[in-house]
Amino acid sequence: MPEGYEVKTDHDADFLARAIAAGAGEVPADLVLKNARLFSVIDGSMIETDIAVVGDRIVGVQGEYHGEREIDVEERVVVPGFIDTHLHVESSLVTPFEFDRCVLPHGVTTAICDPHEIANVLGAEGIRYFLDSSLETVMDLRVNLSSCVPATSFETAGACLEIEDLLPLRDHPKVIGLAEFMNFPGVLARNPKVLAKLAAFQGGHIDGHAPLLSGLALNGYIAAGIRTDHEATTAEEALEKLSKGMTILIREGSVSKDLDALAPILQPDVSAFVALCTDDRNPLDIAEEGHIDSMIRRLIAKGIRPLDAYRSASWSAANAFGLKDRGFLAPGWRADMVVLDDFDDCRIASVVSGGRLVADDLFARRKPVSPVGLDSVNLDGVSADVFTVKAAEGETDVIGVVPGRIITEHLKMSLPSAGGLAQIDLGQDALKVAVVERHKRTGNVGCGFVSGFGMKAGAIASSVGHDSHNICVVGASEAAMANAVNRVIEMKGGFAVADDTGVMAELALPLAGLMSLEPFEVVKTSLEDLRAAAVGLGCVLPEPFLQVAFLPLPVIPHLKITDFGLFDVNAFKLL
Repeated sequence: MPEGYEVKTDHDADFLARAIAAGAGEVPADLVLKNARLFSVIDGSMIETDIAVVGDRIVGVQGEYHGEREIDVEERVVVPGFIDTHLHVESSLVTPFEFDRCVLPHGVTTAICDPHEIANVLGAEGIRYFLDSSLETVMDLRVNLSSCVPATSFETAGACLEIEDLLPLRDHPKVIGLAEFMNFPGVLARNPKVLAKLAAFQGGHIDGHAPLLSGLALNGYIAAGIRTDHEATTAEEALEKLSKGMTILIREGSVSKDLDALAPILQPDVSAFVALCTDDRNPLDIAEEGHIDSMIRRLIAKGIRPLDAYRSASWSAANAFGLKDRGFLAPGWRADMVVLDDFDDCRIASVVSGGRLVADDLFARRKPVSPVGLDSVNLDGVSADVFTVKAAEGETDVIGVVPGRIITEHLKMSLPSAGGLAQIDLGQDALKVAVVERHKRTGNVGCGFVSGFGMKAGAIASSVGHDSHNICVVGASEAAMANAVNRVIEMKGGFAVADDTGVMAELALPLAGLMSLEPFEVVKTSLEDLRAAAVGLGCVLPEPFLQVAFLPLPVIPHLKITDFGLFDVNAFKLL
């Protein structure tokens, strides 16, 4: 294990002796939940019992116990802690510490993150920041090492990670394996650099990312040892992947919302091979809807058996990612527990994480980790004239945004022109979209058109632009676009809504241009102001900022934009 990566553990002989004695009822436990109704995610039974804990481990159930601390849960149901199997903490717009404080009360005791966003900005330094943070969070924050930095060669990222950069991090105690392998064309083409990464992680976990891939091509992709997928958007796609041995991660984030389409697959025969994830969810949506708890609530409301919903959120997730110590409430298992006020509606009374009752004092004890990447926006101001697009001889390629999906449409429109330049057409909802390179001062600005935002004026700009995180801006006028982009530059990253006269609302994200240094409550309020400003401009999308952020993602069909220009994902080439 690399120097500096040691994790303190008390699972030595003395601990085991104490755990055995407490489990046998010979000595008091550290913590006892009295009068619980313990729910089994194996058979769906409920047993009235005390639950005894020593350290971070359950040591006793199905009996009466006494402890140094006893909490009467008054016959509430206790279920295993929830596991979010795939997410990017950066997309919560807060630091790992604030994510911890925001999500743990929603029952998420384990989160498996891919620091892909910060890695695209800062490289290995960004991943190390997450690993350092993961050693301090109250929840168990696990890390899959970012596999595709940059995602493609058709954009300018802030960093490039090859296998030589990942190997020194592979044996960190919080690392599970290799994160979502989104470069599925590179896998199928047997790219040597891709093969080197896959070969190095054959003995561990490799996350998948293969939207719409099927048939023999899917077989080839899975043959590389890839075991999960969170990109299925239809039941048919999910069932094919399940039949070929993949664990399906049902995703419900702030933009990508697949729960309604995939809920029918969560049946008793397959629930052991289905887990839940959020991928990208911001503090405003967490406050309004919840997190994994919200997914469980909605699945049960759709008629899914509570056993299958709670199993997918815990045991199935743990098993898929090799976390053999959690996901079930029994002696010898990790003491991650959620105490419920309402079982069918998944309403949470309290949470126990690693044997500790979650409360403010736990968060206050964490050792601070210094932020990184505070000067990652390397860009001077822009003027309105950089957002010009030459008129096409025929129809113009236009990105079609689908609300609640990161998959876009490839539209064709006849747009007005003036002086040889294509013009914004509000009547067709054809707005300008541009990606401004912010890492290496290349001066690249890719410009095109997008439909689906509905804005009648103004612009929205974001330094969160998956995956390379250049500045993406959508606008009804070039002047407003320049105002919004320039404010993002001044803030060293963030979101801005502007009109032709100035900035209307903003949120600074100075940590790598991705995360706020403020508490999640402040971020939530700022997002409310930003959303209101966007609606005031006529925006019809429920989550416009993350929708903007996914427009530059050139590995998700069908038409996207990078700092090089419009990108046809199906043909995998620039237009």
